[in-house]
Amino acid sequence: MNNPAPKEWRAEDYSQNYIADYKAFNFVDGEGVRNSLYVSGCLFACEGCFNKAVQNFKYGQPFTAELEEKIIEDLSHDYVQGITLLGGEPFLNTEVCLKVVNRIHQEFGIKKDIWSWSGYTFEELLLETPDKLELLGKIDILVDGRFELSKRNLNLQFRGSSNQRIIDVKKSLAAGKAVIWDKCHDAETTYEQIKKRL
Repeated sequence: MNNPAPKEWRAEDYSQNYIADYKAFNFVDGEGVRNSLYVSGCLFACEGCFNKAVQNFKYGQPFTAELEEKIIEDLSHDYVQGITLLGGEPFLNTEVCLKVVNRIHQEFGIKKDIWSWSGYTFEELLLETPDKLELLGKIDILVDGRFELSKRNLNLQFRGSSNQRIIDVKKSLAAGKAVIWDKCHDAETTYEQIKKRL
């Protein structure tokens, strides 16, 4: 696993504006019915990464205006709660992510919420480059921190290892410290045996 110094990794130096995948109308990448945008490229290289191919910044296809329109069209349904940014590393793909987030705010205001996963912690992002800070300020929920295989726990809600947190970004920025999402709840029973059968 790699641990960057503040501002060591700049999106402008690495991002190719590629998208690994886009999945509409799913229930697994956050609360409610969501659309998920998987950006390509990550430098953290966490042991046990479930999406290793997407660490490549040229995996998949370039982001297009057509995909942007598709995202907006899919979000326009009343039953869709919002969008989730994943990867790869969204905060190393800020040009694409900010384009999408700004368009969503333009079209829907605050009616659609925005989640993001990141290998960066909330505290690390506060020390980062202006583009990363801008993206942080425009999302609602951040699932933060590197995946740590030794802390893997299948009982956790929306995250893979116990060091990761589900953070309410707006409350955290106001408080100047990480505030955990008030709907966070973890399971008491593991579902690993079901996963092994699949």
